[in-house]
Amino acid sequence: MKVYTKTGDKGTTALFGGTRVPKDHARIESYGTVDELNSHIGLIRDQEMNAHYKEILIEVQDRLFTVGAILATPPDKEVKKNGELRLKNLGIIDSDIELLENEIDTMEEALPPMTHFVLPGGHTTVSYCHIARCVCRRAERLAVHLSHNEPVAEIAIQYLNRLSDYLFVLARKLSHDLKADEVQWIPRK
Repeated sequence: MKVYTKTGDKGTTALFGGTRVPKDHARIESYGTVDELNSHIGLIRDQEMNAHYKEILIEVQDRLFTVGAILATPPDKEVKKNGELRLKNLGIIDSDIELLENEIDTMEEALPPMTHFVLPGGHTTVSYCHIARCVCRRAERLAVHLSHNEPVAEIAIQYLNRLSDYLFVLARKLSHDLKADEVQWIPRK
């Protein structure tokens, strides 16, 4: 199988199920941003850190492939002609969100309470987390935008929402673990 097919040379691409849409379609923007997010998560995972965080990030990357598949499947193509679900055995479930919530709670127990907004930075790994958080928020916004025009599994949007929270807390926890400066934004008086 060749990497190049030339089928997209005129600015269209295929969704799961074969429907062709313009490459700037909301569905493409949505799952393309999830793909971008997955690459940023890989960059975070490549940094020196606790092995547990790396395990969680691998799990997150796996779930993001699932979110991408959900977003790449138009509602009219969710069921194949033979009656089988196109994404059989794929999906985001409540326990995926609970895993992120449990990780957030565990990390927050080891952190001082926040009293102000945190400025991104202090260490390269922490900055990578903040970049991934911002991309995650964009992916969430695009999925919500798509949901205004076509059905989108609500749990996929919930997962992206919780993941951005996880990435924020991971940035704070890594700041703490790496003894990096966490600078809090204090408004002018």
